[in-house]
Amino acid sequence: MAVAQPTVATTQARVATPKRQIPLGSIFVNVTLAIICILWTLPTLGLLISSFRPREDIAVTGWWAVLPHQSWITTAQVQLPTGISLDQPVTVNGNTVTDDQLRAGYTLPNGQQVKWANRRSRLVNVQEKQLTSVTNFTLSNYQNVLTGQEYTTKDAQGNIKTERGDNMSGAFISTLAVAIPATLIPILIAAFAAYAFAWMRFKGRNMLFALVVALLVVPLQVALIPILQYYNFLHINGTFLAIWLAHTGFGLPLATYLLYNYISQLPRDIFESAFIDGASPFTVFTRLVLPLSVPALASFCIFQFLWVWNDYLVALIFLGSVPGKQVLTMRLADIVGSRGQDWHLLTAGAFISMLIPLIVFFSLQRYFVRGLLAGSVKG
Repeated sequence: MAVAQPTVATTQARVATPKRQIPLGSIFVNVTLAIICILWTLPTLGLLISSFRPREDIAVTGWWAVLPHQSWITTAQVQLPTGISLDQPVTVNGNTVTDDQLRAGYTLPNGQQVKWANRRSRLVNVQEKQLTSVTNFTLSNYQNVLTGQEYTTKDAQGNIKTERGDNMSGAFISTLAVAIPATLIPILIAAFAAYAFAWMRFKGRNMLFALVVALLVVPLQVALIPILQYYNFLHINGTFLAIWLAHTGFGLPLATYLLYNYISQLPRDIFESAFIDGASPFTVFTRLVLPLSVPALASFCIFQFLWVWNDYLVALIFLGSVPGKQVLTMRLADIVGSRGQDWHLLTAGAFISMLIPLIVFFSLQRYFVRGLLAGSVKG
């Protein structure tokens, strides 16, 4: 069987076909997103690196000092006569320099720099510019933050002080005790409510749903004082129950609205078949609605957990300064207020507070993505 040979015209047409051009708009969007990602990631990277650096290094250099860079490195020291007067220029390695130049660092003609190492002892550092990186890492910052153990520090004058770290392990447990129930309770109640609004017929359904939507516009700050007065009347202020109820009340309108939009789009045939088989509304909810609504439940769980975990205002008002019940945000605020100079502890504490939200987000992300893609492929 003969195979048809391509004609000259066909070959020329194939050669003349232009390559697909990438739109400039797509390139601009991708470059912009890459820049945003880099700008968003850099502070987190700096926070992580600083949390492992000693206090002395944080005080004199930035976190980027761990990257290779040119810096002055002391290669020798010159001891001047202890009785020499600094009102007049002094001679260091055959070069005449003043006291002010030694304070700021003076570059010699040979490329070296001289600078005071200890002015009182008349000790001068001779430095050369070399490629270096500051890689002094330690786990003591996390030990000080989590266990509250004692540690020693040295100030600029050389004085050694002994201080005790901030024990945040109790605050970590308290935050979990607040965040987990305050996430599960509103999701459970909102799932019941969304199912009722979507698939059950009862009097006043539309009015009640409109009321739920209207609650979304109520500012959080408006309700804090009235709720606090009721809590004081019921003698539950300063307890975990108080903050659970507060987060549940503030999270229910949004949870109900989001879950209603998802549950109302489920196929009607599934519910009709279940009711024909004799299933009760509760059975339909537990056996059909909840398994099918996992993506929506997971997406709201991410939002609610992150909101509760990072909350400071609600915890401050309804928990206050009750010993043993402070959450992580309150403990971090105390560290900033009392010891704002201890960046090594602040960075370690801040990164610890980020771990659980990151774990929750990446654990539930696959359900969230599955919910976005559900129904996009048929057959």
